[in-house]
Amino acid sequence: MVCPYSLGTPGGVQNHVRDLAEALLSLGHEISVLAPVDDHDAIPPYVVSSGRAVGVPYNGSVARVTFGPRTAARVKSWLADGNFDVVHVHEPTTPSASIIALWSADGPFVATFHTWQVRSRAMSVASSLLRPALEKIDARIAVSENARSMMVQHVGGEAVVIPNGLYTARFKGSPRPEWMGEDGTISFLGRLDEPRKGLGVLLDAVPLLLAERPRLKILVAGSGQAAEAQYPENVLFLGAIDDEARADMLAGSDVYVAPHLGGESFGIVLLEAMAAGAPVLASDLPAFRQVLDGGRLGELFEPGNVAELAAGALRLLSRPDKRDQLRSAGLIAVPRYDWSVLLPELLSVYELVAR
Repeated sequence: MVCPYSLGTPGGVQNHVRDLAEALLSLGHEISVLAPVDDHDAIPPYVVSSGRAVGVPYNGSVARVTFGPRTAARVKSWLADGNFDVVHVHEPTTPSASIIALWSADGPFVATFHTWQVRSRAMSVASSLLRPALEKIDARIAVSENARSMMVQHVGGEAVVIPNGLYTARFKGSPRPEWMGEDGTISFLGRLDEPRKGLGVLLDAVPLLLAERPRLKILVAGSGQAAEAQYPENVLFLGAIDDEARADMLAGSDVYVAPHLGGESFGIVLLEAMAAGAPVLASDLPAFRQVLDGGRLGELFEPGNVAELAAGALRLLSRPDKRDQLRSAGLIAVPRYDWSVLLPELLSVYELVAR
């Protein structure tokens, strides 16, 4: 597999690659993952460095990628030494190791498209340059209908939709008393310094929330630094937390809020909350609406609307019956995304192109 982004940086693509690699290894397959590496990264034994990661602004975020002659040489050497049955590249239109792998060999190639935007000027401009490499792809996968539609628009061809996966059993957490508020607990998980994750929208809603529920606790977890400001002691910044703490935080949440502003192609964080039994309140983005089945599995509000976020959260906090309904519906729906279900679908694609 080729991951275009540094595995040391949190992100949906990186988590997908790591989980998929570990799932395949558990079945006895031989796996090698080529990815950019930051100097401080402690990489698993199955990872090979494609070069030092460099931060590049992309799709409202900063992607840590690698490119250039040295990366090209490493990619070619890795491909030649590996003699792989299948090469699975992720985000092949990103200027990083994935597209270099397509330029450097003949496959067989599987590609997964993760990104969704309404329009991408960069992809429109680059399509003619990318087309010879993208035509080498033997099978295309998209993580959502939105990602598939973007791929069809800018790349052409067709793709099978296989969503992002998770190990649902890892999210059976235990609420921690010190994180529980007498008037309820709200949680947020995401990169704190990335505006499109919407933390600012949630923090702007805090005064409205505390006016109704003064002993409410708001848990904020994720890497990066939040904007400097004075926040009430009700807001607890947990920083970057490990998987166990994440599961515990979500399991103890009366409402999980996803106030993202755009640029999302799927919504794996919503599934993580649902797997932990947390009722979800999310921005009404196309990707989130799809994961939440149009609002059946979670409440939706207008992206960026502070008043709607506060009203939705207060409504859920005041209605234990609604929270129980969402919790039950989520726990029934989320096993569809477990790796035990998705892995056979991916393996069938591998077997097809390998033949």
